[in-house]
Amino acid sequence: MAITSCLTNTFKEELLQGHHSFNASGDTPAGSAFKIALYNSSADLDTTTTAYTTTEELATTGGYTRPGKTLTNTGVAKSTTTSYTDFSDISWTSASFTARGCMIYNSSTISGLTTDASVAIIDFGGDKTVSSGTFTIQFPTNDSSDAIIRITS
Repeated sequence: MAITSCLTNTFKEELLQGHHSFNASGDTPAGSAFKIALYNSSADLDTTTTAYTTTEELATTGGYTRPGKTLTNTGVAKSTTTSYTDFSDISWTSASFTARGCMIYNSSTISGLTTDASVAIIDFGGDKTVSSGTFTIQFPTNDSSDAIIRITS
């Protein structure tokens, strides 16, 4: 099994169909709600992952609760050749667990959108362990070179 960092194929298709909105106001389509779920090293997540799954997701224990946490989008912007968006850092406190990667998914109920549609898969590059502490995912700067979601020409 493996976790491969990527934007998923269904996300790219659904984005072009207008089913995902990263507007801070979440207006069109109404109510896009992005979440993040953590997975162990046995997870098999890659470009073909279509939706959030509990298979190999961390158990609801040790400060982690399924189905993950709701993300806060930091806005959409563009440079000359790149459009981009990102999220605020997110933390789990009083945590004791080991995670290998995560999935960002859209938990919105929008006509035409895959239920709990996958957006991005992130491999942490190795197991990350926290013991009675705070587990934080630090998202990169929301700019054309670093944002977690970038579309370039």
